Amino acid sequence: MVHCESSSGPHSQIFPREVLLWEYLYNLERQTVVLKNGLHHHDLHYWMGKDAKEAACTMASDKAIELDAALGSRAVQYREVQGSEMDKFLSYFKPCIIPIDGHFSSHLQAMGGQPYQITLFSCKGDHVVHVREVPFSRSSLNHNNVFVLDTNSKIFLFSGCNSSTQERARALEVVQYIKENQHGGRCEVATIDDGKLVGDSDAGEFWNLFGGYAPIPRDPPSTTQAEANNISSRKLFWINKGKLFPIETPSLDKAILSSDNCYMLDCGAEIFVWMGKTTLISERKTNVSAIEDYMHSQGRTTSTHTTFLTEGSEIAKFKSYFNGWPQNLTPNLYVQGRGKVAAIFKHQDYDIKELPEDKTELLIDCNGTLKVWLVDSGSGLLLSTIEQNKLYSGDCYIVQYSYRGSKRDHHLFYAWFGKRSILEDRKDAVSIMTSMVDSVKGYPVMAQVFEGREPDLFFTVFKSLIIFKGGMGTAYKKSMSHKRVKDEDCRKDKAALFRVQGLGNHSVQAIQVDLVSTSLNSSQCYILQDGDLFFTWTGNLSSPSDHNLLDMMLDWLSPLKQSISIREGSESDHFWNILGGKSEYPKEKHNRGCSEGPHLFTCVFKEGSYKGKEIFNFTQDDLTTEDALILDCGNEVYVWVGLHANITSNEQAFDLGKKFLEADILLEGRSMDTATYVITEGNEPSFFTCFFSWDTAKAYMHGNSFERKLAFLKGSSAKMETPDKGLRKSFRRYSSDSTADHSIRKTVYSKGLHEREGLAACIVSPEFGSPKSHLLSIPTAVAKQIFPASSSHPTHAVSPKLHVTNFHLSLDSLAKDGSTESLSAAQELDPNLRNLDKATVVDHEENADPGWKFFSYEQLKVPSRMSMTGIDMTRLEAYLSKEEFQEKFGVTKKAFYKLPKWRQSKLKSDLKLF
Repeated sequence: MVHCESSSGPHSQIFPREVLLWEYLYNLERQTVVLKNGLHHHDLHYWMGKDAKEAACTMASDKAIELDAALGSRAVQYREVQGSEMDKFLSYFKPCIIPIDGHFSSHLQAMGGQPYQITLFSCKGDHVVHVREVPFSRSSLNHNNVFVLDTNSKIFLFSGCNSSTQERARALEVVQYIKENQHGGRCEVATIDDGKLVGDSDAGEFWNLFGGYAPIPRDPPSTTQAEANNISSRKLFWINKGKLFPIETPSLDKAILSSDNCYMLDCGAEIFVWMGKTTLISERKTNVSAIEDYMHSQGRTTSTHTTFLTEGSEIAKFKSYFNGWPQNLTPNLYVQGRGKVAAIFKHQDYDIKELPEDKTELLIDCNGTLKVWLVDSGSGLLLSTIEQNKLYSGDCYIVQYSYRGSKRDHHLFYAWFGKRSILEDRKDAVSIMTSMVDSVKGYPVMAQVFEGREPDLFFTVFKSLIIFKGGMGTAYKKSMSHKRVKDEDCRKDKAALFRVQGLGNHSVQAIQVDLVSTSLNSSQCYILQDGDLFFTWTGNLSSPSDHNLLDMMLDWLSPLKQSISIREGSESDHFWNILGGKSEYPKEKHNRGCSEGPHLFTCVFKEGSYKGKEIFNFTQDDLTTEDALILDCGNEVYVWVGLHANITSNEQAFDLGKKFLEADILLEGRSMDTATYVITEGNEPSFFTCFFSWDTAKAYMHGNSFERKLAFLKGSSAKMETPDKGLRKSFRRYSSDSTADHSIRKTVYSKGLHEREGLAACIVSPEFGSPKSHLLSIPTAVAKQIFPASSSHPTHAVSPKLHVTNFHLSLDSLAKDGSTESLSAAQELDPNLRNLDKATVVDHEENADPGWKFFSYEQLKVPSRMSMTGIDMTRLEAYLSKEEFQEKFGVTKKAFYKLPKWRQSKLKSDLKLF
């Protein structure tokens, strides 16, 4: 972030008389939003201090509209008002924003030589903290909030009796920030509990500052809630020439919105302004002013959130109010354009036939032990080693994959539900799996997966897998008999068609499909079995890697038999006769789709319905031990359960995941068959921790979230639990007031690479170290740019690359030249993460090959008019010089290659280096 007005020193707060305009360009990491249609999404915020002048506020909204237009009308604009900031805005500033009175330039002149002023702050919020300065008076205290009293020699934390443990823990981050930035880390910290005075010297000192103890009055009702309750229904208005016209309609439908007009949706505590894509910028500015006049005429408080949306950039919450909003099913342009990019390379004299598929990133040891049980009549039948690689669509199975860590065993349990399995068997599978999890030693993780929606990790634990139609279980056979449906099992004397797929050399699968020609697809490979005769069919759009998978599966199915190879377009009549005749089938490139990045949600229920709230820019600190949280990664969902959460069983945790999928908060048309993992605190596997900058020291500490952060803050040695011989059940119920006398096991990760006969070496989880820093939370890159003093301590957070532009819109600065300046803010990445791809290029700045040749970005980006030979087209970024790589990516090469593969791919895609 760059301040447009020249300044003589760093500023560590936001000033209420100023208006700040923030352009937050999502660009990689967790904050990156590259939509499924390949376009980029931008979030744009402008912040108004409570004393800001009206002219400056108007200028801020006008500049926001202009910037949105410059970005291709792909931005969502948020109007932020001091004291009522949205959670997304506050999440950019870890740990907090502390507004102070005055003007930016006048404050700088007043700094230095002044006596230390005692200040009282009110703190509210579980995952983002709203901090506001309140008068230093006893009457400012209440029972609901947490307060921080900053004095010259000591910082006091006063916790209202109705405040939550999570709020108290977040307030400690504010204390940490003040201690480090205002006191240079040299001051005492005292915690005061509401109503507790006996034998507490700190409490006596605290109340003496207020002139002695006196009871705190009851809190007044919330004006924000009262305002929201006064508006019982949503109202839609058409805005024309600065005037609002109500639209009377029994229900809101997407068809009402016209691209030529602007509309306002009043939802009580929140207002949305929708601007058609063909409306003029001048018209949008006029309509924004009309919204301001409307709010004033209605007597609405400044706490009313206002969001401005341009057609095509609507957020899920806005779309949820309308009927008939189509889901965005546009294929990902990055995936869709791979063939076109390969053609461009070939046209420019590059020796390349196709772009290789992205390698699957494997985060567990592939040299473990696999066991599979068939669920039948309420019990589990252990399958032999030969039979455990064959699953049937009519059955349910329990899969246990165990692998050795550095000190303890890890156990991954799956309950696999076939497409035609019986509900009774599904319930039995979860019950049996839960009993198995409770009886194993080590680190257990459990998941429910459905046929056709299996995550890559499920297939990884199988070397080879065949999924047949039909079933072996008693319940399935009875069901087929009762329905008088013929069993579909595949016998040697019957014909069957199998689609072959896989994850490179790691694993290969054959999925039985309907024996008809419409089951074929030009982008895939198939095996057709007719008794003892085998045909292999390769689609014209299939890749060489697909052909290798086909050969691997054929060698496993019939190693001593010859097969007949058929290329699409050269089929014999006999081939089509087996499939019941030739007919049309899909001929487009098949792609697996893509995820827009992980999202973390709280678990909140109102009247039995899931009403969770997203935690933006999440970190490991958001995994508070009192909560149950949901990490949505698109193809799979993780239900994380803290040790002190009020979750009593695995079934209850799986039910949370089910209700989350039903709610479909992001309006993506989520399938109820999405794979769902249940992970308990202390048992986090590497394929979960890879979404965080993981600190193992935080993962197995004693105490609730407040006690843990207080131990860090006071410099106490963290109480760690060493592995013992005892056995802890998957779930234990803790009350919110309990102390951490219960053990939390230390998470241990496997090391090294293991080779397995017939397969390439699989990548195992990295070994994560424990940072020595005692910071309670890691500042984001935005906070580091605004508050440079807070970044003097080492940090290990994997933070997003942010392009942030700060337009300081005081009237004085606008009168000068209004020029803006851009700055790429990148935060140093976690040095404990290991490079998961041994084939990637190492840090050439330190270990450059004397013969290594570098190229400019203009030469390397796709498309380029310059031809080059002798380079690896899959790693174009490696040929950038040290300086240009840092300029384009915002991080060093060494840091870049420590990122997960999906993050590297998104960053390369954004810069057209793919």
